[in-house]
Amino acid sequence: MRIGFVNAERVTRESAPAVRAMKRLEKEFERRQSELKKLDASMQSLQAALEKNSSSMPDIERRGKEREFSDLSRDFQRKERALREDYAQRQNEELAGIQDLANRVIQQIAEREKFDLILQEAVYFSPNIDITEKVLKALSEAR
Repeated sequence: MRIGFVNAERVTRESAPAVRAMKRLEKEFERRQSELKKLDASMQSLQAALEKNSSSMPDIERRGKEREFSDLSRDFQRKERALREDYAQRQNEELAGIQDLANRVIQQIAEREKFDLILQEAVYFSPNIDITEKVLKALSEAR
């Protein structure tokens, strides 16, 4: 009986398709992250102005600035939560595609090299049966 082991975590983290997918995700969400940073900077400057000038401001103006800060804060939290949720969903979609591709590559290696069993999770495995490097190499060559 011929047994092999593949470190699935390494495959989804280090494989060429995984690296490309992470770069795609970064590029896809870059604009929204930039918008959040600008919104955060606006909130910080408004908060600093409030802290510095609140004692000398008339009550009506101070309440208006506090309301503006509160609105900005709510908007920031809403956009940040939406970004995190959208990013997590897209990341899961990308990882599912990578896992499907990796499983096909693992099956091809298993058939070609006559493996009887290939495991992706184990409490212990001998480095002698670890075929993760072969899978990573095959994935880098696959499109």
